[in-house]
Amino acid sequence: MLETRRLILRLMRPEDIDGLLRIFSDPKVMKSFGVAPFNRTQMEKWVWRNIIHQEKHGYGLFTVIHKDDHVLVGDCGLEHMEVEGQQEVELGYDFRSDYWGQGLASEAARAVRDFALFTLHLPRIISLIRPDNVASRKVSTKIGMKLEQDIMRGGEKYHIYSLST
Repeated sequence: MLETRRLILRLMRPEDIDGLLRIFSDPKVMKSFGVAPFNRTQMEKWVWRNIIHQEKHGYGLFTVIHKDDHVLVGDCGLEHMEVEGQQEVELGYDFRSDYWGQGLASEAARAVRDFALFTLHLPRIISLIRPDNVASRKVSTKIGMKLEQDIMRGGEKYHIYSLST
């Protein structure tokens, strides 16, 4: 578990499905991925995929709880993946659109960045961000990441932001 001034980041669990579905069924949120909103079956698969990832790698996406109102407001964490033929660890996040603009993504991402670098001692983290996702690009730069390169992934263009120790 990680904690910030306003947030609790804890391991994801099956009972988070409904709270996360509120995020992933929101067209405003899913626009940043360029995919249709999730249905419940897709959300269940996504949560279980992350739980399995946590068990395999020892880290994954945390569920983010807002301390003031105890609402599940997002997810933020690390995912092991292959990018351009290299094994990478991506720092990613998704937040409820009604909580946007409060700096919560930056706050959570800072905590996960520190966890990755100082607890897990990862030498490098990246974020894959679609060029039109200005808010996520700002979060990445706020936590010290730099634009490294552009790539095509799944037929879509992405910026790779990175931070190395």
